[in-house]
Amino acid sequence: MTSSETGPDLRSRLIDVGVDLVTREGAHALTLREIARRAGVSHGAPRRYFPTHLELLSAIARRGFADLGDRAVAAIGDGTASPRAQLATLGRVYLEFALGNPGMYELMFRHDLLESGHLGLRDTSLPLFGVLVELVGRARPDADARTVAGALWANLHGVAQLWGWGSLQLATGADDFGPLLRTVLDAHLGPAAAR
Repeated sequence: MTSSETGPDLRSRLIDVGVDLVTREGAHALTLREIARRAGVSHGAPRRYFPTHLELLSAIARRGFADLGDRAVAAIGDGTASPRAQLATLGRVYLEFALGNPGMYELMFRHDLLESGHLGLRDTSLPLFGVLVELVGRARPDADARTVAGALWANLHGVAQLWGWGSLQLATGADDFGPLLRTVLDAHLGPAAAR
């Protein structure tokens, strides 16, 4: 066992390697053996910090949620825009993240693959959903904000998937997802005031 396999920064290095791997090759490439190989350690070394493969995948996904959350906070800014405008900004950030980081995006929302119950994913994924719920509640005080936010999120997720696969461009002839985003917001929030 070398110092590179037991040093205090090995945990972070394994996550860094996993983030790079998922970014370059997608979620399917995230095996313990490949992450260890690229980190330059034995295939058993990751188990010192991540007893299961799911725990390492969850740590990698947490980095994605942190990145998405930082982007959302920066884009929304001081929160002085209308709730609908903030939701439009949040939707655009979400779609741009999904399309620019398809491997990480896939991993982040595969809670069936992740240790979401006890490894802090609830603490990283649900706060952003909480922002969505709060904004929907302000935009639609007449509705169950959590349900509308869930439907809005599912709709955005579908747009991200179908746009990433090229299906929506083929079906709609669109070359930008902006009009789709506006339509999604109209569907869940009601038509926007006169533009």
